[in-house]
Amino acid sequence: MSETFYHNLPNGLQIVHRKTSSPVVYVGIMIGAGTRHEQPNENGMAHYIEHCLFKGTEHYTARQIINHIEGIGGEINAYTTKEETTFYAATLRQHFRTTLHLLADMVLRPTFNKKETDKEVTVILDEIESYNDSPSELIYDDFENMIFEGSSLAMPILGTKKTLKRISKSPTYPLKWMSQHYRPERMVLFVLGDVSTKQVIAAAERELGETHSIYSAYSSNSSYSPTNIDNLTGADSATTRVYKRHTHQTHIMLGSHAYPIGHPKQLTMYLLNNILGGGSMSSRLYLSLREKHGLVYSIDSQAVPLSDTGYWNIYLACEPQHKEQCLELCHKELQHLRETKLTGTQLQRALRQLEGQMAISAENQENNALAMAKQMLYHHHAPAWQETFAKVQKITPEQLQEVANEVFAPEKIHTLLYD
Repeated sequence: MSETFYHNLPNGLQIVHRKTSSPVVYVGIMIGAGTRHEQPNENGMAHYIEHCLFKGTEHYTARQIINHIEGIGGEINAYTTKEETTFYAATLRQHFRTTLHLLADMVLRPTFNKKETDKEVTVILDEIESYNDSPSELIYDDFENMIFEGSSLAMPILGTKKTLKRISKSPTYPLKWMSQHYRPERMVLFVLGDVSTKQVIAAAERELGETHSIYSAYSSNSSYSPTNIDNLTGADSATTRVYKRHTHQTHIMLGSHAYPIGHPKQLTMYLLNNILGGGSMSSRLYLSLREKHGLVYSIDSQAVPLSDTGYWNIYLACEPQHKEQCLELCHKELQHLRETKLTGTQLQRALRQLEGQMAISAENQENNALAMAKQMLYHHHAPAWQETFAKVQKITPEQLQEVANEVFAPEKIHTLLYD
């Protein structure tokens, strides 16, 4: 098991470094700022900033950013979620310092050149249209809007045409937003690869140790306060919505609220979801709806923990004439997990399967680096998968049934159909 090292800079920025023998180093900066931190009239801001930070900095043009990374055979990427924005790169270990310098420049010294950002607005508008044309993706947004209605978690990550037009008028607006949310105490520098911790800390102090940034001039100098984070309890009453879409198949999603990151029952929910429909061909939903009845091509479920709330869902697409049968079979599997405890043999089989899945997933170093950063952001600790699995192994059939009765209660389950 690789050793993990931790360090905090005086400005509050956290560092997590896991040393491996690989010559490829993954290095990135995760910021605890996403869609959830936006006001309704600035929806899409976090995602817009993610795009625009590639369009030029104090020291690099948009073309130079790409050439800088690709010229050394590296790859650079970024993404935005409801609660985080992440910029990261993969590079050979000898280029670690110059790669971190580029990432730091992007995060701390963006220029929002109007000519370049106007191009990016067009790109994002195309992304929105593409998303709207994909019901299997759009239904996730509509479902979150349904269960988190009235909260900033209900807003789409990409924003809308109207809000994009507003937030892209000048560099001042996004820079002010960054001054509030891109604060060092809300940042994690993560490094995975064959570089020394001494190198990592020295490079971090040089590139990220100063509090100065272009957007710091817009700061009110007040301490970070997530004023638009909702205090969510979640609506428990089941609701059903049907949206008319021009789709060949009926798309269905059902689910309800679940546990936040770090909740004592989060790992129990993780195992329970894997048994229900966590992406394997031996999951209960797949065996029932695909193998036994042949009603769907694919079906899966997921558990999504957030900082102070969470949810789970089941997604499937089927022929319209099969929708009632599919829903009935889904509820039958949920009822079975509520009413019938797993046997010792069933639990051991589920644990063996999950252990293998976690071990295989851990072979993907990019996923490891990103998971490590998220754990650090919320837990200030990034356990290896073996440490997490050791906790999962202690889960009992009684605990699984208890969680099933809490989160799979029929009176709490929301249902969304694209018909």
